[in-house]
This record gives sequence, structure tokens and C-alpha cells, in this order.
Amino acid sequence: MKQQILTLATRGQGLYEFTRDARRFVEEAGTKTGLLTVFVRHTSCSLLIQENADPDVRRDLDAFFARLVPDANDPSMDYLVHRDEGPDDMPAHIKAALTAVSLSVPVMDGRLVLGTWQGIYLWEHRTRPHRREIVLHLST
Repeated sequence: MKQQILTLATRGQGLYEFTRDARRFVEEAGTKTGLLTVFVRHTSCSLLIQENADPDVRRDLDAFFARLVPDANDPSMDYLVHRDEGPDDMPAHIKAALTAVSLSVPVMDGRLVLGTWQGIYLWEHRTRPHRREIVLHLST
């Protein structure tokens, strides 16, 4: 078993790929067969495995979620009570609740078993920059 905390600085809403960091962590561990668990330690962002070839996919996902869960200052969101940190606060929590805060990726022959176009992303749901902590846990 091996663990590491990875810190990512975000610049606001969007998808931030960290596949390279996860691959390096697994390679340096020297584990041939296992399972990488990825966990984000926050309630207003999430994790996602998604296509990493065409940036339009990431833009479309962001646009879809902005329509699905608009900021609290949108009239359709008047019912929201939790607004402590601004109009993106509660919508960020909703987006995180609809997505994942942990992922599991198999390790085979010392490498992550991701598909050709798959990447691992932190999905920032807040509009301002944050420092996000991601726990990488490799078990055998």
C-alpha cells in the first residue's frame, strides 16, 4: 500500500487533468497489480474519468452542468438557502453531489488500465481559484 496527497491549484470552474501525476505515482510505487483509489477532500468539486483528446468535450460538459445547475443568482434557483460563500457556493455542492468524489482505476503490469482517450480530472465547480487536495491510494 502507498499513499500520496496531490495538491492542484485551480483557476475557477473547469476540468483539470492530472492523469500524468497519477501515472507517475503508480510507476514510482513499483506495484505490478493493484487498484488506485483517487479521492478528493472537498465538497464543491469532484472527480471524473473522461475523454482527454478533444477539448470540446470538456467545454460541453461545463456548459451542460451550467445549464443543469445555474448559479444561485439565477431566478430558477431562488429556493436555495445556503449562500455563505456567494452565488456559486450551493450550486457547486449540488454538482459535486451529482458526480463522484472518488474513483477506482485498476493497475495491471505496473500501469493504470485507462482507455486510449481516457484521462483523470478534477472538476472544479467554484468560480474562484482554489487549492484542492486529492488523495492517491494504491492497494495491492
